[in-house]
Amino acid sequence: MAKITRKPAPRKTAVPKKKAKAASAKPKPSAKKSPSAKKSAPAKKSLKAIKPNSIKPWTPAEIHEVFSRFRKANPEPKGELEHLNPFTLLVAVVLSAQATDAGVNKATRALFAVADTPQKMLDLGEERLRDYIKTIGLYRTKARNVIALSAKVLSDFGGEVPRTRAEIESLPGAGRKTANVVLNMAFGEHTMAVDTHVFRVGNRTALAPGKTPLEVELGLQKVIPAEFMLHAHHWLILHGRYTCLARKPRCEVCLINDLCRWPEKTV
Repeated sequence: MAKITRKPAPRKTAVPKKKAKAASAKPKPSAKKSPSAKKSAPAKKSLKAIKPNSIKPWTPAEIHEVFSRFRKANPEPKGELEHLNPFTLLVAVVLSAQATDAGVNKATRALFAVADTPQKMLDLGEERLRDYIKTIGLYRTKARNVIALSAKVLSDFGGEVPRTRAEIESLPGAGRKTANVVLNMAFGEHTMAVDTHVFRVGNRTALAPGKTPLEVELGLQKVIPAEFMLHAHHWLILHGRYTCLARKPRCEVCLINDLCRWPEKTV
């Protein structure tokens, strides 16, 4: 018989797995940026950080006019927190954090009738104090702070409310705003207490724009003439509370609507 020889079948060329995977997968962006990409990145960042400011700055004459109008309308503005002396003012301001002045006054009328000094407040005690102020938000924490600050006023300051910002801020529950209010209202210092109303007015009118209360405070102190500083924070608080409202500002009755820089004012 003739010998049958078979030709071997041609081998298929195998595609390396890694190469096949690489060929099918989408190319990943190179970690190395092109020179043009490097140049454009900072520009993008700067556009986000820098916003064009088309608001015309206030002139000294305009700022003087603003506070002249406030003074003419209300020559002796008063704070709305009721108090009998520097100590009760200090307590009232500490209690007013995240609460309304009206709500604080409702609670402190009876409280101050029985405890208007640090010693009387200590004698009252934390538990009984809570009963007087339980209608105020965060009353448990505030009661603890009032008792602690009363003890510190007695032990460190001879029973008298201290007269420097640093010393007042060292008291439990008292911050920079509390210190500014007490220094201004009790001792006649030219301080600027920035609450939510002053913060809004400073930014909305562009008198002293700032991202923090401290920025607004320092900005206002820089531009307000000294002759108005004693009452300036009261005028701004009252303006924000009753005219320059958060949701629906009453621009039609605003004393300074012709000077205000707010682009959305309604007059």
